[in-house]
Amino acid sequence: MKILKFGAIWCSGCLVMKKIWKEIEEEYPNLQIEEYDFDIDIPMREKYQISSIIPVVIFLDEKEEEITRLVGEKTKKEIVEVIEGKGCLK
Repeated sequence: MKILKFGAIWCSGCLVMKKIWKEIEEEYPNLQIEEYDFDIDIPMREKYQISSIIPVVIFLDEKEEEITRLVGEKTKKEIVEVIEGKGCLK
């Protein structure tokens, strides 16, 4: 299971999410997370069809196929529910 995070330094929602993700990463150290910058990582942005609405978090299965995505600011509870519900902890 892999988690892809897309954001940008100019994105206020992304800045809010930084603290939440830091807590999640400390509580779930085995998560495989990759971060991409909206302005720099253009090939990945295009591959996953990321629009200008960010942050975006994409959850991939073991075959690297998208399971679900979260768009916009989310609470820690909302993110953890997806992580635990999608089997990211296996």
